Amino acid sequence: ELATNANRTPYAYVKRLVDIAIAGFGLLMSLPICVVTAIAIAATSRGGIFYTQERMGKAGRTFRLYKFRSMIADAEAKTGPVFAAQDDARVTPVGRFIRKHRIDELPQLWNVLKGDMSLIGPRPERPHFHEEFCKNWPLFDKRLAVRPGLSSLSHVLGSYGSNPEDRLRYDLIYIGNLCFLMDLHILFSTVRVVLGAKGAL
Repeated sequence: ELATNANRTPYAYVKRLVDIAIAGFGLLMSLPICVVTAIAIAATSRGGIFYTQERMGKAGRTFRLYKFRSMIADAEAKTGPVFAAQDDARVTPVGRFIRKHRIDELPQLWNVLKGDMSLIGPRPERPHFHEEFCKNWPLFDKRLAVRPGLSSLSHVLGSYGSNPEDRLRYDLIYIGNLCFLMDLHILFSTVRVVLGAKGAL
């Protein structure tokens, strides 16, 4: 029922057009930053410029999420999937800066253009963690009712590192009240967060 309601609202049909317009403009405007970031990553650490990771999308479809690489190459080779920690030794000096200012997230605008993601929506989880969270919180699967987002309600009302239960609560509120004004509020709040350099771990 939640998925049906979220995708039948009039705004749900407009939302995709808004995503394409803003993501396209954002990619164009951020191109100089992306070029400088790519050069800095290539010049200071071994490995590729971009980092891709499988994430859960709408209706359980998986996709490859793109980010600028902020950690050392093969950061999880020995540990398997793990969350980043405060002062994580795997994060490079350039990576720490681009994480703080959310520059590492810019390539996800391409995911938005492709239709994998939306500008606003629940943040996409990795399949490994999604399955784990669904076992602890059965409603966690309801987050897949809409496209995952570049930013979310939990980012602006909670914190970037909110625990899964808190994120679930915010995400269900968002999905149940999906509308243009809420997306606009989250979008402007996200800009304030980024300008305040309240980045990820």
